[in-house]
Amino acid sequence: MASTFHGLETARRSLFTTQSALNTTGHNISNANTAGYSRQVVNMTASRPIDAVGFSKSTAAGQLGTGVEASSITRIREKFLDNQYRNEYKSLGNFSVQLDTLSKLEGIVNEPSDTGLRTVISNFWNSWSDLSKNPENADGRKVVMEQTMALVDSFNYTAKQLSDLKADLTENVEINLNTVNSITTSIAQLNGEIRRVESLGDNANDLRDQRDLITDQLSGLINIRVEDQESGYRITMGGTELVQGTATASLDSAAITTAVANGDLNSGAIYGTIYARDHYVDGYIGELNNLVQTMANGEFEVTLPKGSVLPEGTVLNNVTYTGTNRTLNEDTKVTVKGLNGLHQLGYSLAGQEAGLPFFTDANGSTAGLNAGNITLNPAIVANSNLIATSMRVATNADGSESVISGNNSLAVLFSQMRDTRFDFDAGTGENKNTVDAYFRSVVGQLGVQAAEATRMQSNQQIIVDQVESRRQSVSGVSLDEEMSNMIKFQHAYNAAARNMTMIDEILDKVINGMGRVGL
Repeated sequence: MASTFHGLETARRSLFTTQSALNTTGHNISNANTAGYSRQVVNMTASRPIDAVGFSKSTAAGQLGTGVEASSITRIREKFLDNQYRNEYKSLGNFSVQLDTLSKLEGIVNEPSDTGLRTVISNFWNSWSDLSKNPENADGRKVVMEQTMALVDSFNYTAKQLSDLKADLTENVEINLNTVNSITTSIAQLNGEIRRVESLGDNANDLRDQRDLITDQLSGLINIRVEDQESGYRITMGGTELVQGTATASLDSAAITTAVANGDLNSGAIYGTIYARDHYVDGYIGELNNLVQTMANGEFEVTLPKGSVLPEGTVLNNVTYTGTNRTLNEDTKVTVKGLNGLHQLGYSLAGQEAGLPFFTDANGSTAGLNAGNITLNPAIVANSNLIATSMRVATNADGSESVISGNNSLAVLFSQMRDTRFDFDAGTGENKNTVDAYFRSVVGQLGVQAAEATRMQSNQQIIVDQVESRRQSVSGVSLDEEMSNMIKFQHAYNAAARNMTMIDEILDKVINGMGRVGL
């Protein structure tokens, strides 16, 4: 026979269990908008039944139920979706950074526009064309000087912007590395806390959510593999172990460089930053430097007009021009080393000197010119009469020579350089192009790369959103579902309370309403 108070105990267990379910429902509702939160459920089981009390095996029917109890509180999570999300999220981080970098490069190049580099280059050629119409005009020389200074300023400014962008990307790698180290340290700490809590038989649901959330963030920075072991998460990047239980391994710049070289780091925002810096930014710095170096010193063919008098000692196509053979008896096709070499074939108005190198660095050197250091020759900046336009000289009575200042042969050749094909891939001859066409090809390449990066980033964002949607359908909190659960558990609680009241009334009858004989 069961205990008189058996019903009270059964009702009590029901009250406590449904109260736990209501509290868990409230916890879910409270965290409906919490990032990384997984909905939790109370797993209910019938409590251990008892046999009816007797001297031997009871003949009462069946075992006597003792009510319900909460065996555990668990979160709803699907490991497969977590792994899929992290695999896709690392690619999104990679493509997002590449797209962002290419967008910044497009802003720096700023083409097509009325203020971009192409316009400045065009203005440079136009100034020479105007000067060729009146080579003795001082205003024309000033215009050539100013347009050339505008051109080199544009090269310098663009080079500085590219250099600043490269420095920013390098700094971002360092910042993200610090974030990676901070996250791996937090994961190791959570591994320890989760193990401590669960060793007591509980489920550390909220701590596991926190660990999964920062693990997701980590997957956006680097490619990781996550293994759930008894000691906690073991996280590796390729062959590099970052977290093992409560132990961590920090990453630094040298380690990242090695990881990229051996293929351990092949995705995520950090990889995307390094790739964008070394592939896109360095690539365009190289293209710009090649453009500058080729304009200044690169080889191209030019036809010198008949009657031109070359400066004494000029060497062209392995021929040294000196004495009387300085005067060309016919149109002569020669190879010239850039605009510097062309400018040195003529004569300026200042004295009787041959032309100076047109482009130099700040120290007057023509070696190692690039977009960052190219300037108009400082001597020409100080005296615009040093701009050479003539290729003719007259012999005076005393045997000396005087420059024919009205001759415009060199100025005409300069203005024709707009349509001259330079050798942008020195030695191979595979990339002969005009300056404008070469720059257009660089801008076009940038546009194609940006369009491709946009497509890849958009596609990857869609995939990530789809996986996240599937994950939320499993782990996310549905307020409608929680509200219906709340009503269900509320009625269960009310019924348990009514059951306890019923038992109480029975006991009241037994205790206070019976056995009153003789009163």
